[in-house]
Amino acid sequence: MNDIPQHKLVKPDPSIADFVYCFSSIQNLSSITEGVIIPNGKIDLSFYKTPDGQFHISLLGLETKPKITPEQNISTFFAINFNPLAVEYILHHSIADILNTGKALPDNFWDFSINDLNDFDSFCEKATRKIQSLLPIEMDDRKRKLFELIMATNGEISVKELSEKVSWSARQINQYFNQQFGLSLKAYCSILRFQASLSHIKEGKLFPQLNYYDQSHFIKEIKKLSGASPKELFKNKDRRFLQFLMNDKK
Repeated sequence: MNDIPQHKLVKPDPSIADFVYCFSSIQNLSSITEGVIIPNGKIDLSFYKTPDGQFHISLLGLETKPKITPEQNISTFFAINFNPLAVEYILHHSIADILNTGKALPDNFWDFSINDLNDFDSFCEKATRKIQSLLPIEMDDRKRKLFELIMATNGEISVKELSEKVSWSARQINQYFNQQFGLSLKAYCSILRFQASLSHIKEGKLFPQLNYYDQSHFIKEIKKLSGASPKELFKNKDRRFLQFLMNDKK
């Protein structure tokens, strides 16, 4: 059916992989009457147009709770899904003030226009070139290693262990997270563990595969971040949970 949302994910060029998780595209988004966006630990720079020719660019902060998609008639939606390192080194400003929300950007941001939404592959190429032009000459190796460890363990690593492995005090790490992203390291790690659990739930594994205390704790944490039980997520009635519809482009 033509009104079913069409989704696509494209992994980034290795040269920008520290900063970009993927590029994503959704067509026919307006066919979902009440979509739910759930926390994924990424920062989204979104570009979208409406059937009447309006063009919008928005920067969305990290999410710590489920959010109902606003009722907008969106015909085409493209996004750059950033890893946290991009906040300091590509975007060059804190996103603490847009936790669980977002802000509109000028409609010529990074020289994009509505015409760039005509072809997703071309959009990805243009965005890649722009981000490559912004790559930092130097980076704090503690921060690079910090995020490598967090991502590799799906957030299942203590602040104490991270502090020891990257030679950076726990107090300074938490200060960095709160100043840059608006949440603690522990809260961010919980989001990554939740995200890693979604792939298991999608396969019908409705019990904890990761380091939750027990089934009750697992269900409580899933509900806290998604607003639904593991069983409800698995069923994904009316295609409400948008992340469950996304597929990687191989």
